[in-house]
Amino acid sequence: MTDADLSTALPLPVRSGELLRRLATRRSAPAQSLAAPGPSEAEIEQILQLGARTPDHGKLFPWRFVVLGPQSRTELSEALAVLAESQGRVDKDLAVLAKLANPPLTILVISTPIQGHKVPVWEQQLSAGAVCMNLEHAADALGYSASWITDWYAYDPAAVALFGVEDGEKIAGFIHLGTLAEPPLERPRPVMAHKVERRA
Repeated sequence: MTDADLSTALPLPVRSGELLRRLATRRSAPAQSLAAPGPSEAEIEQILQLGARTPDHGKLFPWRFVVLGPQSRTELSEALAVLAESQGRVDKDLAVLAKLANPPLTILVISTPIQGHKVPVWEQQLSAGAVCMNLEHAADALGYSASWITDWYAYDPAAVALFGVEDGEKIAGFIHLGTLAEPPLERPRPVMAHKVERRA
């Protein structure tokens, strides 16, 4: 981005029925059901660029991406299976590895907060979460389904090390991308009257 770009006026919002429809029907996909086709290289770049246009107090960009293709995810799944067995984990912990291995593409979002900065770490972590949601919306706009998940290997220290997560960093999410053979079913949604308080 150049200095000239920074002086460019951005368009004001306009009403978009299509965007409203997509937001109203947004649904996470079952990660293990995501199949080819996945995004092309050009689409991946576009998804990443759109994902990075997120709220970010202080303009710190406190996150980073790791794009995981099929080979790297197969290798990681195998290493995680060995780790799970060595730790005596239950069968369910092994079964969820299919969520990592099956989709055509996964974008790993890593929260990289700057410690000691005036912007609280919590706000920096929220920015990483917003990135995850932006990636899902960007994938949807390009016609792909997405699943934002973590699972046990996002929190186990030995597992996290396999993904190259460094000290002070955390996994914000695995954004799995691909195509569904059938539309997902709706899930329960909150009763807004129970979640909204209005103050004059």
